Amino acid sequence: LTGVMVALVPFDWQVHDTHFIVAHMHYVLVGGMFFPLMAGLYYWLPHFSGRMPSVRLGRWGFWLVFIGFNTTFLIMHWTGLIGMPRRVYTYDTGLGWDMPNLISSIGSFIMAIGIGTILLDIVLHFRFGQPAKTNPWNADTLEWGTALPPSPYNFVSLPDITDRHPLWKDPDLPNSIARAEHSLKAIDHGRRETWGSDPLTGKVREIIHLPGNSWWPFVASVFLAVLCLSLLNKFYWVALIATVATLIVLFRWSWENGAHPAAAPDAQTQPGEPPLHSRTFDGPGLWGMGVTLLANGTLYLSLLFGWFYLWTVSPKWMVPEHSDLNGWLMFASAVVLSAGTLWMRLVPGRLRRGSGGQLMLNLGAITAIGAVQWAMLLWLLLTANLRVTETAHDAVVFVILAYGLIHCGLATILTLLQTLRVMYGYVGDKAPYEVVVVEQLWYYNLGVIWSAYAAIVLFPNAWGAA
Repeated sequence: LTGVMVALVPFDWQVHDTHFIVAHMHYVLVGGMFFPLMAGLYYWLPHFSGRMPSVRLGRWGFWLVFIGFNTTFLIMHWTGLIGMPRRVYTYDTGLGWDMPNLISSIGSFIMAIGIGTILLDIVLHFRFGQPAKTNPWNADTLEWGTALPPSPYNFVSLPDITDRHPLWKDPDLPNSIARAEHSLKAIDHGRRETWGSDPLTGKVREIIHLPGNSWWPFVASVFLAVLCLSLLNKFYWVALIATVATLIVLFRWSWENGAHPAAAPDAQTQPGEPPLHSRTFDGPGLWGMGVTLLANGTLYLSLLFGWFYLWTVSPKWMVPEHSDLNGWLMFASAVVLSAGTLWMRLVPGRLRRGSGGQLMLNLGAITAIGAVQWAMLLWLLLTANLRVTETAHDAVVFVILAYGLIHCGLATILTLLQTLRVMYGYVGDKAPYEVVVVEQLWYYNLGVIWSAYAAIVLFPNAWGAA
């Protein structure tokens, strides 16, 4: 409500930079973040510790915080309305602010005592809390169907859920899960599994097998840390080496996913169970790639917006009279990329029809096309003679071309990895899933290169001709 009030210009003239704004901000922060955080903490404490917090201390803590918070900041709204500015450490008496500030100070001490009570309850419950029974809050959701605290594997078996409130519909569900009366109870196949369901209906469609133990993610995180520290300290050559090392480690880790024996040593499923996700055309990687490209696309659109924005406002835009940027070479690069993307589009269709006999040959040819297109784009960038430190125009052109170069190179490398995985039998008619994931990146790159060509070649030429 106070946010709507300060959005009104006449009202904001009265309360701007006063304690009304301080009170408004804390009502948003404490009411919108602190209280839900404390509620969630108390709600899930039994899951974390297997013990129950104290009802008496919890209630005392809540009411002390609630009363202290409102005493402090509800009064502070009035303090701001009568003119007390914020960011002052002292003030003269007799301005009408003495009593409201005293009341707010008393309220702040009450709130602090309440927070201390909550923290004391959290600490003491680890030692003196009563052991939590199964589903102590009579909740309706599945996370309360495990033991408290949960075992490392969470669920012994996974039930088929047909209701929005499964534990209310079947209060004995936690016990039947523990007795392994549901699906995915086998552990002798060496896989880590969970259900993959339809996002709209919730119907189970596949078994998602998860990555196993590996040092590769940890090694990648070390190189990423080196990369960030190198950039902060301007050790750019070290950052470049760390980038290459990170990519190598991530590619090596990805090699062990999908149908690789390290991820799915046994592809057999129990009777009545759906197939493994790596044996279908759907799975978490498909969604992961899509969401990543969606976020990535917002970055690229911001880059294009910056191109047109700087064109209109930057005093150092300085469009060169005779640009060395080869527009025909960029057009040819986009055409080659279009050919590779079209070919890539045909591959999943052949796999769906079960005619993937030439899969390795097709992927190898697409990799070659991608390499040619990447080389053309690299040559375009190297021969453009861009003065990136002198003009905003050339700097933005460089970033756009570098962006396309990186993404096209990544798509080519991933397609090469797919070719090798076909050779080793990890991708094929019976495991077609990964090709569909990589296909999305080719579509994305096609949009990037053609939009870049339109922005930095076609549009400036048309504008100049006009």
